[in-house]
Amino acid sequence: MAKKLMKGCEAVAEAAIQAGCRFFFGYPITPQNDIPEYMSARMPKVGGCFLQAESELAAINMVYGASGAGARVMTSSSSPGISLKMEGISYLAGAELPCVIVNMMRGGPGLGSIQASQGDYFQTTKGGGHGEYHVIALAPSSVQEAIDLMQDAFDLADIYRTPVMILADGIIGQMMEPVEFHEKKQARELPKKDWATTGWSPKSERPRAIVNSLYIENEELQELNDRLQARYATIKEKETRCELYNTDGAEIILCAYGTVARICKSAIALAENAGIKVGLVRPITIWPFPTKDVHDAICQESVKKAITVEINAGQMLEDVKLAVNGAKEIEFLGRPGSNVPTAEEIFEKIMEIRRA
Repeated sequence: MAKKLMKGCEAVAEAAIQAGCRFFFGYPITPQNDIPEYMSARMPKVGGCFLQAESELAAINMVYGASGAGARVMTSSSSPGISLKMEGISYLAGAELPCVIVNMMRGGPGLGSIQASQGDYFQTTKGGGHGEYHVIALAPSSVQEAIDLMQDAFDLADIYRTPVMILADGIIGQMMEPVEFHEKKQARELPKKDWATTGWSPKSERPRAIVNSLYIENEELQELNDRLQARYATIKEKETRCELYNTDGAEIILCAYGTVARICKSAIALAENAGIKVGLVRPITIWPFPTKDVHDAICQESVKKAITVEINAGQMLEDVKLAVNGAKEIEFLGRPGSNVPTAEEIFEKIMEIRRA
């Protein structure tokens, strides 16, 4: 199939449609506005439903309703909008409902800026809403990878009955790259949605389906939480993903995700020209975090230090330090807000460590 040039947001929207998404509910906010705009034009042509809700709160609760009826459904937003959706995301997790949420991150806190950031890592990986829940979080580093991960996102949501988030910075949403859409291949068998509220009568063979996240009795709520925690343990065991780039025998390891990981690869090329072997660990699932891969790459005997690089004040840094558990020294290079570290800055940090 020939490649075509597409903006990230539009490519993500088309990938969702090709993954079987037929319901989209959202509300405008920069830099993800191209997603609902694209969906508004394409959804009617595929027999789907696009609806611009009156607010982010309304949009996420419409997702709850469509998912409860068994549909493949998606919403998208950018950082402040995701904050408004957090109560609904917790409800979706508590009701064990699958859906896909796209966050094209912008600077914060507050309304911040409309430029790219990675300031939502804590919000995404540590819950964000109330209660003890997680969302599977996939972090693409290119437009093509964002396309490929959309199919995975919908499948993972259905397999584990959980919200899945595509977490990308605004650069990926707004950049244009040549991409291709592969024919859908169902790699895994998906479970039947016999829990969905698709209609019931006394003559129905199955029990009445009830979608709920309210449990008055402590024992019932304990049972739900035990079930969720067991599911999260399975996800950690089976669904962790990570890219290891040039890590074997490296002197210094960089750890980054999203667009920043691409910049790190440019810094690695600069280091190679200077005769320094530098590797990159790139988490693709930021939840579950690829703890073992990060530990094994950084804790090699050849590694002098590691550097975590982010567009924030140091958020994934905490998970990297936990993974390494004091075995190696971890340094940080980042910019809070929306200033992106350059390859030259990263290379200078590498040289600074080398000179120490």
